Amino acid sequence: MAHILDVEETLAKLSLNGKIKLLAGNGWWHTHAVPEADVPPMRMSDGPNGVRGLRFFNGVPASCFPSSTGLGSSFDVDLALQVGKALGDEARAKSCHILLAPTVNTQRSPLGGRGFESFSEDPVVNGNIAAAYINGVQSKGVAATIKHYVANDQEFQRFSISSDMSERALREIYLKPFQIALRDSDPWALMTAANETRLQEWGYKGMTMSDWIGVYSTSESISAGLDLEMPGPTVMRGKAVERALAGEKLFLSDVDNRVRKILELIQRAQASGVPFNGPEEGVDTPELRQLLRTAASDAIVLLKNEKKILPLSSQSGLKRIAVIGPNAKQAFTSGGGSARLLSTYTVSPLEGITAAAKELGAEISYTIGATSHKYLPEASPFIKSSHGGKPALLEFWNESPNSTFLNTTPSFSEQLTPCAWSTPTANTNIFLADGVDTSKVKEVCWIRYSTIFVPDEDGDWEFGLNIAGNGNLFLDGKLVIDLSTSPEQGENFFAMGTVDLKAVVKGLKAGEEHNLEIRLSNEEFVARGCPLPCHGGLRLGAFCKTESEEALKKAVQVAKDSDVAIVVVGLNHEWESEGYDRPDLELPGLMNRLVSEVLRVNPKTVVVNQSGTPVSMPWVNEAPTLVQAFYGGNELGNGLADVLFGKVNPSGKLALTFPKRLADTPSYPSYGPHGQEYGKILYNEGIFVGYRSYEIRDLAPLFAFGYGLSYTTFEYSGVETSAVSEDGHFSVSFTVKNTGSVTGREAAQVYISDPQCSLPRPVKELKGFTKVTLKAGEAKKVQVNLNRDALSFYDERQMSWVAEAGKFDVFVAASSDDVRLSAQVELTKSFTWKGL
Repeated sequence: MAHILDVEETLAKLSLNGKIKLLAGNGWWHTHAVPEADVPPMRMSDGPNGVRGLRFFNGVPASCFPSSTGLGSSFDVDLALQVGKALGDEARAKSCHILLAPTVNTQRSPLGGRGFESFSEDPVVNGNIAAAYINGVQSKGVAATIKHYVANDQEFQRFSISSDMSERALREIYLKPFQIALRDSDPWALMTAANETRLQEWGYKGMTMSDWIGVYSTSESISAGLDLEMPGPTVMRGKAVERALAGEKLFLSDVDNRVRKILELIQRAQASGVPFNGPEEGVDTPELRQLLRTAASDAIVLLKNEKKILPLSSQSGLKRIAVIGPNAKQAFTSGGGSARLLSTYTVSPLEGITAAAKELGAEISYTIGATSHKYLPEASPFIKSSHGGKPALLEFWNESPNSTFLNTTPSFSEQLTPCAWSTPTANTNIFLADGVDTSKVKEVCWIRYSTIFVPDEDGDWEFGLNIAGNGNLFLDGKLVIDLSTSPEQGENFFAMGTVDLKAVVKGLKAGEEHNLEIRLSNEEFVARGCPLPCHGGLRLGAFCKTESEEALKKAVQVAKDSDVAIVVVGLNHEWESEGYDRPDLELPGLMNRLVSEVLRVNPKTVVVNQSGTPVSMPWVNEAPTLVQAFYGGNELGNGLADVLFGKVNPSGKLALTFPKRLADTPSYPSYGPHGQEYGKILYNEGIFVGYRSYEIRDLAPLFAFGYGLSYTTFEYSGVETSAVSEDGHFSVSFTVKNTGSVTGREAAQVYISDPQCSLPRPVKELKGFTKVTLKAGEAKKVQVNLNRDALSFYDERQMSWVAEAGKFDVFVAASSDDVRLSAQVELTKSFTWKGL
């Protein structure tokens, strides 16, 4: 058996320099090794919907699972467990000891750029799905990292903003999912948020790390219990710790306490058998592909099916199916930012629907109808070359390779000096935070990206470019885009890149080859003070221009000529991403008009919306059929087709409320740039987040929390409750019957109301749920076990949880606005407690 360190012996053996070294990361994804004390370096990787591995750039492909809002909307803790296990297996294959997931921040606003990364607006769904996910990951000997602790729910000024709320709201809404997950899964690592909210403690025994560049103090962060500063090299520790020790701002015992937690996790990593500094490999098995497909279909929510258009079947007599929309042809597997990865493979909605239609003998007609991109679609499908089998080549120099390199009119005949290093790539979206040989390439560098551009359509082509640095785009030696002279800052590359500039090149012919070259330097980018180690980056987009009215007109005609139209609209990783929040709830471009016009000409239209969080749907009353798909991972297309064509009976229910308009959302007056006051965001809605707010205001949402339809129907009956024990435990049991003609799964929800509380409380609150599978005509009695959390509130006067004696209403519901059964329980004696 491999050597497993003894924590106390190793701590005693470490020099002070060795201890201080361990308090910060080594680069983006590792802790430091201390060879003289036999301490190996741990490896970590981003989730939450996959294991990207060590590289943003030219990384090893990974499986992409549905976004967290999709997994949360499955209301399926067993599925979350299986997904966690699969992620644990892939982490092991990539020699990864720590998965930086799951994200369990309560979704305060649908505008949050990273909203898709969290499971729910409700702490019970959030915490229970997270606990199952964590248990799955850690069953494979890989540490899960619960994050971001706490109130990290907007991207606007996230490195500096102070999240200010009442202690009650903090405890009941924002800390509660962490509390549930810590109690039920014991995550081995925890990541703090990059804001000013203080760290809470429940006697947590695991290792605590910062979010990337989320440490702003030395002695204070160490004293507060933050073990590891990430990423490296250190900014707030290192020599600063020596100075704090000398001034007795810190003591050696403080340092030892932090190092001890890091060594304990290393000990666990050694026991798991995951190699240190091991290879990165992918995982691709039939079982994994089936799990990806199951997860994709289970993450789908059927919102409307008024004319029973779905499921599409051979009995429907379908001969022609129109597939329309910008989210149909491209597989948008996840949101953007650190959650995005290079998928091992993808299945687009168009591909999945086409394969399913073929089984019915139906013909597919596709047209885009309208565009959804924030930036032009990535140009990767249109580039080719022979650079080591990859379509493009990146070359790096440590000084300008000739006198005109960054000019808008360079001398292409002038010889370039030999480059310091080069690498082939298949990407046109390149973030050089890693993947560069730093032994050959200095921090400040000059870069050339060269390839062959081959359009697939005749016409005028639009190019879009944004870069982390300064540079220019040339096609056949002619300047197309100038970003070399003081370009404005934009949102891409974690808000460190330039604006995206577009230009049109007219009259390109399909199949003709064109030399494409991007020349850039990161010199000014580095000089501005990049908070993360990075050699720059570029994002190249290309799209054959289509007149908007012509595209709409064509889509309407295709829909009119078809038996059924499937319109796939929504957002993508450019609209929902780490680094920035959404400005509004609208679908971009002409998508709303596209949906309305298709509905006008074809009454058998299925609208599929794909987004991580809610969008406005001005056409919803005209749409007889509506499906919410979220971001479905690798198997998005097959999972969607399985639901549309009836291979899978949809069973998802919304884990977040869909509002009718932005002004209805609870956080509307105090969110983002318009809600901040002097660097603070005031959480004015208090505990009334999500459905709690809509119910207390008697305000109808577009679609309620917990809502979702099936191809069958369910009947609830026979609710019973047990007596409440002195410490608050009781159970709720009831019978669910499938009254339809096909097998289905129902997510039944239990809500509690406290009408006698001494403080204001929500109308009702979700306190438990269960998912039951039933054959046609089958009935099952199910039981939901609850504890003191179901009866309690947080009392700021006592700084403790309080369960007050009295009668509580119990509601068994199909959704927050569809109560099927009710009962009462009684707590005979009040009690209080603190901690978990």
